Amino acid sequence: MDKIRKALDLARLERAQSVEGGTFVGEPARAAALTLPVGPIQYTRTRVFQASMAHLEASRITPPGSTDPAVAAFRMLRTQVLQRLDDHGWRSLGIFSPARGDGKTLTAINLAINLANDQHHTVLLVEFDFHEPSIAAMLGFTPEFGAEDLLQGRAAVEDCLYHPEGFDRLVVLPARAPLANSSELLASPRCRELIRELQRRYPERILLFDLPPVLTADDALAFAPLIECGLVVAAEGRTRRTDLVRTVELLAKTPLVGTVLNRAASGSVAG
Repeated sequence: MDKIRKALDLARLERAQSVEGGTFVGEPARAAALTLPVGPIQYTRTRVFQASMAHLEASRITPPGSTDPAVAAFRMLRTQVLQRLDDHGWRSLGIFSPARGDGKTLTAINLAINLANDQHHTVLLVEFDFHEPSIAAMLGFTPEFGAEDLLQGRAAVEDCLYHPEGFDRLVVLPARAPLANSSELLASPRCRELIRELQRRYPERILLFDLPPVLTADDALAFAPLIECGLVVAAEGRTRRTDLVRTVELLAKTPLVGTVLNRAASGSVAG
């Protein structure tokens, strides 16, 4: 555990100057749009599904009103992330991890839920992990269309969006199945156009991207230039210090808002 914490401290220290230097500052107009609460939303074209509370609890997902001890940790993470996003006017955040099994997808879902609980934002959780897509299964629904259909021109944006009933201001764009040559797709002009479209539609919306592990495929690195910042997830007792340091090195051009230590005895740690 000490080695992981030291690696997390090293990551924070090395990235502090790049984040605070303001090199990748977002548009002030977008930040100004966040001064008023987002009113009630009626979903017309977005597909609405009922999430089973029992299924969510089994998947370690914390719905609004949950008494799970992890809720406090994710609220703290939410607040820290929001502060750093708002400081720079950023609205697109990638969730990274060194390897499979570090808990990045669970972190992405729970962070998205808690970000959406803030009344000044809506959240779109996008699954771009085409190696092992799992968000739909974890939320307990089967999508008719997914992110791969959108990127390959087989569906429109509205066909691929899903709203879990009871989760105010949260919309999910899941992937349906594993996809070959996914890194080329994520680096394509079509993907770049999609990100711009999603950013333009709703100035108050935070785009959260669940991406494949950095050290197992090139997808995350191919996609990283299209987003404004990232969050790195590591797992106590699983993530090696060298892997975490290497992940941070590979993401050198992507400002990091922090790191999360999963499976820590005291809960998730953000910094």
